[in-house]
Amino acid sequence: MEEDKCSKTQNHLLHQSNLLQMTTSASAPRYKIVKTSLKNPDISKAELVLAQSDKTINNIFAATDALYVLMDGNAIDKVIRIPYSGAATELELPFDGIVDFFANDARLSKNDSRVEGIVLTMASWTRSNSIYEYNAKTERFVEILLQPKGQYDAPDDLIVEEVEVQSHDGTLVPMSIIYKKGIKLDGSNPCWLTGYGAYGFSLYLPYQHQDYAWYEKGGIAAFAHVRGGGEKGDEWYRAGFQQTKPNTWKDFIACTKYLIENKYTSPSKLAAEGLSAGGITIGRAITEHPDLFAVAILRVGALNPVRLETTPNGVNNVREFGSCESLAGFKALYEMDAFLHIEDGVHYPAMMIIHGMTDTRCEPWQSTKFAARVQAASASGKPVLLRIDYEAGHGVGSTKMQRFQERADIFTFMMWQFSMEDEESKQAQ
Repeated sequence: MEEDKCSKTQNHLLHQSNLLQMTTSASAPRYKIVKTSLKNPDISKAELVLAQSDKTINNIFAATDALYVLMDGNAIDKVIRIPYSGAATELELPFDGIVDFFANDARLSKNDSRVEGIVLTMASWTRSNSIYEYNAKTERFVEILLQPKGQYDAPDDLIVEEVEVQSHDGTLVPMSIIYKKGIKLDGSNPCWLTGYGAYGFSLYLPYQHQDYAWYEKGGIAAFAHVRGGGEKGDEWYRAGFQQTKPNTWKDFIACTKYLIENKYTSPSKLAAEGLSAGGITIGRAITEHPDLFAVAILRVGALNPVRLETTPNGVNNVREFGSCESLAGFKALYEMDAFLHIEDGVHYPAMMIIHGMTDTRCEPWQSTKFAARVQAASASGKPVLLRIDYEAGHGVGSTKMQRFQERADIFTFMMWQFSMEDEESKQAQ
């Protein structure tokens, strides 16, 4: 599973001269910035630098000229510049999108002082990563062209919709929907819906070239920003955490129903995909509502949380998911355990269950155990495939070729189950 995002719950410490500046979630679940003396710090009397807003403060960096603040905003990030003497201003970014890397400029000037400004990478649902430097004197971002632009780096024929979906308890859940211009939203489109919802991690996955192959086939991609993630700050994270974890997959189910009711797709053309802790989200969505999905893709998933605590990486995750040592902890883990909610005779969707044999975060036995149980229990007759890579782990160190091969297998599996005939095959007939 993903490493615990401690930066989401602990202060970031930065200093400029004799000042200590930090982010804190105290009385501000979406974070605020305060400052105090570095020599004689007194947090109780810290001065407010930037108040909490409707967007979540993701990171801060102290450059030579100013403090730069990165703020999350439903796939449209903001960067605030706060001079050490002056008012805060919002910078005009090169385009609306996601700031993926954010740091002060590491170069040195002729007098060995740090260059002013920042360096960042930007991407969006339809644009691949580009690197920019911000010049504080000209107040402009300039792209650093480290490599030539490719034909599919920023296709202009894709549409992005940002919507909010009402969940089971009335909470509005953000969802991003991407598809190619010209397709008809009549319920016949294949749709690939991804969810995560853990560790306060925001699910913003920038456009990748291989995704365009899906859009070319008329496919829709959607990303459900469910509770347990960090999209709306610490409160959003805590609302899908331990005893509140059911909100995570119920939000995902609500997003699924929205896509069906609004004719983006239909249950016979809908695939759910989750990675790592996203295995809880997808595993429980398909065991609670198997009728909504035609395909489930479970990648290195946490599929048997009740047993997680007994694994080498289990104690590390007690803080996130809880422990069986208390009754409340056991009940919460049982609720999020997809393996224990498989029932005989249920018509489960087709599944591709993927794991790396050297995975030390989520042991491969979780996937193999889950696959065997579904194969024995499902009455749908649909395939349940187990894809094991003996030279891979949790995916962190996988090569580009391994990632491409895995994605090709996933796309092929979905196309098979959705009866998406290849255009070349049509022409040959």
